[in-house]
This record gives sequence, structure tokens and C-alpha cells, in this order.
Amino acid sequence: MGSCPCLQPNRMILASLKMFCRGGLTPSWRLAAARRAPDWQPRRGHRLTPADDELYQKTTLKLMERESPSMMLIDGYTSWGFTINGDKVVGPCAIIPRAILQWNVGSYQDITKESLVLFRLLEPRIEILVLGVGDKVERLEPGVLKFMRECGIAVEVQDTPNACATFNILISERRATAAALIPPSAGSALM
Repeated sequence: MGSCPCLQPNRMILASLKMFCRGGLTPSWRLAAARRAPDWQPRRGHRLTPADDELYQKTTLKLMERESPSMMLIDGYTSWGFTINGDKVVGPCAIIPRAILQWNVGSYQDITKESLVLFRLLEPRIEILVLGVGDKVERLEPGVLKFMRECGIAVEVQDTPNACATFNILISERRATAAALIPPSAGSALM
């Protein structure tokens, strides 16, 4: 007798049933129960054990610091410092893409090659450095400007109020710009 194709599925069912009876297969209702989370929840005083780890798979993260903005804009200046993106910065500062740093100079006379080497090390390289030297434009040592030109960085030396405005314009044009600013004297302020 030939094998009837309509009996094939019955043979498969019989084979599965035989394996189940021998303990080889697990019924689907047992698998579903095993996948379900346990019905109990740990009490407040419960100490976690390695077995409890499966209950706590969810991780949360709370940012304590807001994200650094893509554009640093100078909101204002006074004799004590600057307001940049709503943050107060006291004293001379260096504004580089995505960061504000304290700049260790007291006046335009303290601006040297060493005080500007930071801007040479930036990657990606900046195109323009805007220097705000206080209340009025002062002449810098020619060697300092030559050093920056050799590094491929154009330097714009201005009084601080105009340097702030120039920096904001260049940044809004998405130019690769940095600023080094000395606060003006008490006579001028823009907040």
C-alpha cells in the first residue's frame, strides 16, 4: 500500500505526541509562563541579588548639564567679564568652538605667542581669531601677528565692544572663528 498524502500530518502529530510523552517537548503554555515576569515585586527593604537583575532591565539617564550649543554668541560685556549664551564669564576669556576658557592675560601687553598657542592647536583649524584688547585698539607686538599668520590664522585686533560684535557676525555666518577677549574698563558696558 502506498502512503496517502492526507495521512502525513497525522503522523507528524503522533510523532510530536510521542516525544511529549517521553518528556522531549515542552508544551507551549509552559513556555509562555516561563517567559512572563515573576508575579512578585521586591519589597522596599529587599536587597538585590544576582537573580534579581532580570527584573531591572530599564535604565534611565538624567542630564545634569545642558548640551553645549553649536554657536557661542556674546550676549553682553561689562568691566568684570562677559555673558555668553546666558552664562556669566568673569575676566578675560577665550571662546573656541563649543567651549569657553579662562584666558590668562591682564592687558594687551600680556598677549604673546605663548598666550595664543591654544588657537594654533585647535582641530579643525580656525580661520579667524578676533582679539578684543580692551577699551581702545592697541598695537600688538609684530612677532605675535606674524606667528599667527604663519599658522594660517587671520587675526583681527579690535577694541572689545567691536570685537564682540565682529565675533557674533562671523559665528552667525558659520565661519571657523575664535575670540580672545579682555573686558573693557568700567566706563563701557552692554548687558
